[in-house]
Amino acid sequence: MKLSIIVPVYNMEAGDKLKYCMDSLVGQTLEDYEILAVDDCSSDGSYGILEEYARTFPDKVKAFRNDRNRHQGGAKNVGLAHAAGEWIGFIDADDWVVPDYYERLIGKAEETGADCVGTDYSLVYEHTMTPGQQVHNNRPEQAGVLDEEKYRSLMLDFGSLCVKIYRREIILDCPSRFPEDIFYEDNALAKTWISRMKHFEYIPEPLYYYYQHDASTVHTITKRRLEDRMESGRLMLAEARQYGYYEKYLPELEYSFTVLFYKNTLFSAMQAMKEKGCYPFVTELARRMKTVFPEFQKNRYYLDRTDAEEKKLIAMQMESPLKFYIYYRLLWAYRDLRSALK
Repeated sequence: MKLSIIVPVYNMEAGDKLKYCMDSLVGQTLEDYEILAVDDCSSDGSYGILEEYARTFPDKVKAFRNDRNRHQGGAKNVGLAHAAGEWIGFIDADDWVVPDYYERLIGKAEETGADCVGTDYSLVYEHTMTPGQQVHNNRPEQAGVLDEEKYRSLMLDFGSLCVKIYRREIILDCPSRFPEDIFYEDNALAKTWISRMKHFEYIPEPLYYYYQHDASTVHTITKRRLEDRMESGRLMLAEARQYGYYEKYLPELEYSFTVLFYKNTLFSAMQAMKEKGCYPFVTELARRMKTVFPEFQKNRYYLDRTDAEEKKLIAMQMESPLKFYIYYRLLWAYRDLRSALK
């Protein structure tokens, strides 16, 4: 078997999201591949759709169903347990790909000897094969046989795990599997996979369509999801210690943790967390950040990549959480008022 495509599915019946994804997969030009679609205990008709595809395309589609909701990590782990392919690919059930997507990625891998091949993606707001805004998921200078500079670059900017294929051994010869029962599961494992690679390649074309809609994980902000993001950051550091690359890539890990665990969580909570208790949540977040990396504001990537206003706000929170909270709320109230008056 050349390729196993793993599709975690949860409540994707509405708007034909799941059908559009599956149609793009069963229509691939690549020969000798399997689609492992894992329904994560959906409450809609998603599993019935998968069963129909399995009946219609018995040589391509295998449908599985979890007995309880284990989130994307749990669904991906089921797929990995059944994967027979030399290559592994993942796709979110509300996204889709061009017809020769996997043929081109595997062709690039076999031509170059790469362990992993990535591509760009297109942001779209409807079911279409017309590209939208192209997002560069990687950079040309990251490609090739990996040296220290390329490793550090990928540790910082690997991009989406879905928009890539992986040689089987990179994933399945590693004891770690995706964390279950949390969101943001990809962040926990990505750097371990990178540490196991020897060669990365990249096709700078938007061959993957990333569907933008309100129900997607990145567009839903709750305290639970923010806590999951923080847990993913902790697991990322635990993976680095377990597999022996923590000290070697400490600056990259410190910055990645700062963004994932702290900065993105902080500003997401301040802007979109609707539950009560935002102030104690972000105050405790700052305390924990100080405990893990007390000198993170001196990190060279933080200094280069964090804009001036964010640096100012973060420095304020580290000095006085209450002052930061009041200032931030007044600042955005003023900006909202000014915007409304225009």
